[in-house]
Amino acid sequence: MPAKKTTARKKVAKKAAPKKATRPAARKAPARKTVARRAAAPEAPAQPFKITYATLAVPSEELHIRYEVALAKVRESLGETLPMVIDGQPRYTDRTFEDRSPINTDWLLGVFQRGTPRDVDDAVAAAKAAFPIWGRLPWTERVKIMRRAADLISERAFEIAALMSLEVGKNRLEALGDVEETADLIRYYCDQMEANDGYIKPMKQESPKHHNRSVLKPYGVWAVISPFNFPLALAGGPSGAALLAGNTVVFKPASDTPYVGYKLYEIFRDAGVPPGAFNYITGSGSEVGDPLVLHPDVAGITFTGSYEVGMSIYRKVAASTKHPKPIILEMGGKNPVIISRHADLDRAALGCMRSAFGLQGQKCSAASRIYVERPVRDAFLEKFLDLTSQIRIGDPTQRDVFLGPVINRAAYEKFQRYMEILRRDGVVLFGGNVLTDGEFAKGYFVEPTVVDGLPPDHPLLKEEMFLPITCIVTVDSLDEAMRYANAVDYGLTAGFYSNDPDEIQWFFDHIEAGVTYVNRAAGATTGAWPGYQPFGGWKASGSTGRGSGGPYYLIQYLREQSQTVID
Repeated sequence: MPAKKTTARKKVAKKAAPKKATRPAARKAPARKTVARRAAAPEAPAQPFKITYATLAVPSEELHIRYEVALAKVRESLGETLPMVIDGQPRYTDRTFEDRSPINTDWLLGVFQRGTPRDVDDAVAAAKAAFPIWGRLPWTERVKIMRRAADLISERAFEIAALMSLEVGKNRLEALGDVEETADLIRYYCDQMEANDGYIKPMKQESPKHHNRSVLKPYGVWAVISPFNFPLALAGGPSGAALLAGNTVVFKPASDTPYVGYKLYEIFRDAGVPPGAFNYITGSGSEVGDPLVLHPDVAGITFTGSYEVGMSIYRKVAASTKHPKPIILEMGGKNPVIISRHADLDRAALGCMRSAFGLQGQKCSAASRIYVERPVRDAFLEKFLDLTSQIRIGDPTQRDVFLGPVINRAAYEKFQRYMEILRRDGVVLFGGNVLTDGEFAKGYFVEPTVVDGLPPDHPLLKEEMFLPITCIVTVDSLDEAMRYANAVDYGLTAGFYSNDPDEIQWFFDHIEAGVTYVNRAAGATTGAWPGYQPFGGWKASGSTGRGSGGPYYLIQYLREQSQTVID
């Protein structure tokens, strides 16, 4: 059982006292339209690079230089008013909303249109009109266009990543990873289309005169609604798959990240996707999102976000449609890590730290529960808390910052409400505070937080918090850990640390999750990459059981037609 609260707090707090770090000077807020020009470092020659979520650092000084040059360029364009795009035409409305940076809310990134149901109708009509041409284009031509889109994403990676850091609060590594993941998702789906010859398969013949084949064909208009946390990968991945399959798309980004969403529109436009085949609309879920998913001419839907919203869409569509529609829901997670007494604790501590606190814990794959066997609990905690104490918090555009702000005021206030409960029912071993001084005064900054002592059936060990909070639970056996790990509604990702081959197989045989990792230092529960780890969940984490970036994802955007010709 955990030690008494007062004793544990005093004992661990002494070990886990954060190391003093020099805080960067507060930045002056940029003006609405332009910011002061900085002396830019010389542009480095463009070279191929690959940054994934498994990369532990930006691998070269050259890439830092390219990021900083791009950041200066992006800052010069902030404050513009940007339209929706319907049928290739910009659309402005008399109602707008501001997109401000969570790093400093004085920084106005852009002004965006507050769409209406009428805008949704027009966007769906444009997509429907474009479908006969785009859907009948030879699949080989669509592959060429989508490969151009992937190449454009890679070419613009630094500019988009810099914007993403400002809009989401992602550090350099994670922002560059998000961008390059998007390109690799599209490339992987193109590979799958080519490997399957456009999904045209010969079938058995009753006789030499019978010619039978199976052909996969697009559905029609596809709605894509993306979240804030991966504003390019979770928009470009499903949109790219839908377009490649021959569907046309109406895309609505999260209201916290419309700017990166607009960059995705520009990429598809410049790659050669015709007007109407990809439409970009912005606005609230009630005024734009609901009318989009419930529109009778929308043939399929991909939604990535919370379980509550995803299931609401699922139920509303089922109640409103005359016939079934494909609905790809990619929802939340409450992801466990199990640490065996036979684990490499250095590797486990690093993997847990990265997965618990990367992107401020705002990942559906974040490591939010850590079950550690009692014989190694103290040794693991010492290493884990030491790594956590070294995390630098601040403006994520700065090269040494790991933890940026949470996305908005609602998340900031939710952190404070959760901490009231966690202090009451558990022991805060590290963190737990909001940061309000100096450079933190105008942003949504909170500390990475480690909590111990919650009862194993505590509600916050089952509820997705989507914040940089992780909870430690000490167990006496792996069976006990597995029982707790599976006793939640979610089943997205899970991690395990052990050097015992039998324990590793036991983990795979018993864990209820769609994405599983063993002994991964780069991330205990996070870091899937297209073509390497398909990413999708079981139970309440997903509706189809087929992960993005895997061999069965693209075919969800296609329906089968059996074709028979008799001589």
